[in-house]
Formats: sequence, C-alpha cells, structure tokens
Amino acid sequence: MRTVHVVLMIVAALVVAAPAPPAAAQGTPGVTADEIKIGALGALTGPGYLYGRLVMNGAEVVYNEVNKAGGVNGRKITLVREDDRCDAATAIAAAKKLIFQHRVFMLHGGGCSNASIAARPEIEKANIPWVVFASVADEVTLPTAPYIFSTALAASIESAAQLEFALQQGAKRVAVISMRDAWGRARYNPLMETFKRKGVTPVADEEMSPDANDATPQVLRLRQANPDAVIIVLYPKAAAVYMRDAAKLTFKPIQIGQTALGDLLAFREQVAIPNALERFYTISHVRYTPDDPEMERWRGLLEKYFPGDRLSVYNIMGIASANVVVEVLKRAGRDLTRERVRDELAKLKDFNTNIYPGVISCTPTDHQCHKTPAFMQLAGDKVKTIGVTTVTR
Repeated sequence: MRTVHVVLMIVAALVVAAPAPPAAAQGTPGVTADEIKIGALGALTGPGYLYGRLVMNGAEVVYNEVNKAGGVNGRKITLVREDDRCDAATAIAAAKKLIFQHRVFMLHGGGCSNASIAARPEIEKANIPWVVFASVADEVTLPTAPYIFSTALAASIESAAQLEFALQQGAKRVAVISMRDAWGRARYNPLMETFKRKGVTPVADEEMSPDANDATPQVLRLRQANPDAVIIVLYPKAAAVYMRDAAKLTFKPIQIGQTALGDLLAFREQVAIPNALERFYTISHVRYTPDDPEMERWRGLLEKYFPGDRLSVYNIMGIASANVVVEVLKRAGRDLTRERVRDELAKLKDFNTNIYPGVISCTPTDHQCHKTPAFMQLAGDKVKTIGVTTVTR
C-alpha cells in the first residue's frame, strides 16, 4: 500500500508541475494545434462588393503567403467568408453564422458601414476580436468596445481631412453635397462640426438621394453659390450622377471625395464623361496606387491567387489591414486566446505596414487606429498620390 501511495503522490506532483495546455486544448473557438480560423465579413455580391470581396481578396493574399512561410507561430490561417450584401439584417445573420456556426477565432472585415453598425451588437456581445478593414462610420468603433478595433479611417477623420484639404488648396468658399442616410450622417455631422471648429461656413449645403438619377437641381444651386471647392459625401452611384451632371453643366470647382470613391479608375468608368474628373481628388486609406512600383509584388500575387482580378486600392487596403492582423497574432504568441489578441491590439503602437500613409496605433481607450489620410488624383490613365493630410481633432 505504501508503494501505491508513493506512486500516487508522484503522479499528483507531475500533474501540478505540468505546463498549462495550449489555447486549442482548452477549447478556444477557431484555434487548433495547426489552424487559426478567421471570419471575413463583408459584401461579396452587389454594388458594395468593392468594400467586401476585393478587400478580402487582398487580405487572403497576405494570409496565403504567411501560410506558405509556415504560418503564425506554427499555425496556418484559414479565412472563412460570409456575405452581408451591404445589408443590415444580412450582416447580423452573417456575423452570427461566423461566430456560432463556423466558430471562428476572430473577425477581419466590415465593408459597408450600415451593415457593420447593425452587426456590431452581436459581435460585441460575443467578446470576439474584430479588426475592421473598410467600414468608416464612427459608430462601428464608438463608443469604444474592448474587442473591436479599426484599421480604416474613421468618418470623422475623413470629413476633417476633406475640409482641411480644401483649405490647403486655397479655397475660400466651400460647399457640400451629401447623402443623409446613416452612412451619410456619419460623415456629414462631423464635417459640420469641423466647419464650426475651423470658423468656416459652407456657402451651399445640398442633399442628394443615394438612388438619384439626376443631380441637375443640386448642381445649378451649387453653381449659383460659386464655391471654390465642393466636398462630396456620396456613395459611388450618386457621386457619379453628380459628377456627370456637373461636367455637363461646366461646373468645375475643386471636387473632393472620400474613401467610398477610392477606386478612381472604376469611378471614372461610372461617370463616363471624358475629363469629368480633372479637378477631382479623393481620400485613400493607403499611400500607394495600384500602378506604383512598390505594389508590383502584390499585383503578381493577386493575379496568382485570384486570376482575372485587377489590383485596386481596395485590394491594397486588405493587404495593409491583414498585415496588422498577422502582426498582432504573432505578438499574442503560441498560447493564443481572444484576450491576448485584444490586449495586443490595445497596445499596438507606431506599427508601420509600409502601405498605410502613417503608422497604426491603438490605445485601450482609442480603437480608431488609423489617422493619416492620403489624397489621390487621376493623371491620364494613372492614379497618383498627391500628398498626405494630417488631421487634428
């Protein structure tokens, strides 16, 4: 009996001294010994696919290359996509499916802001890390939630940058044309606050429906106000109608768009009038254009993994954001938990992706981690970056 007692004591001591099992063994959703499952949420179909499928394609190129090099701390990344169709109800269902059916470890996505705003409560309730790659509405990240972070420019940052850029171009008289749905208000309201803060009054303030097919009345009223610059807060369809009618009526002030109009080549095709964009500038999340030599490697990789895709600014956004995700997963270590990822995101400081115009920095109280917009313009058939606008709020 004494021998048995001694053996039991030795076994008990070994159990106590044994290291804690890795996260996968403890049942962390989406993590196994050799896999990290990431859920991609965004529009895969419909007109909003630019902010979903194209961004996801860019992110998946990064994850594929990481996997080819051995993965993150010995684990390969699997990307699981769900289509939110840029629709609020569909986004809620897609988020639930990723979290509860696919049981992903974390989310990387969020395209159309209205859809992301709708999905946020379910995601926040699940305490699952979410790195937002394209949604810009401040409501996606405010009030700050412990597990939700964004590498996209927030709407309030973009709006401040639009006015700042107009003033930098020497504009004295600035007008606004905007949508007033949830997406539009997310940009319009902080834009009006920026006007007040700068001591500037808009010389005209026009509203346009997202589905409008004619902007002639708005253009005529804007032209009568004689602005030097017009700040555009419109989705691509409405913006294309506005720019088309502005060209027809020879209304040619400086026109300043935002990231929803970031694919200038695609936007030019929508406008479909030669030289209509000659005085048009738009904000970009990233510093490089698809034609820049620095993007040659990524252009080749995108064609390899997604034959037929033309490298766009949206792909580049996904590439940049995925680099942030990979860095945070590396820092979280082999014993991977959602809490570790949350904590690493909250202390990420001055991380340089070499693609965003500035560094990515988060804090425990500020999860809008990207604050440096770039501005782009078409030059012939090429898109060029003309500068970076520093935003102070």
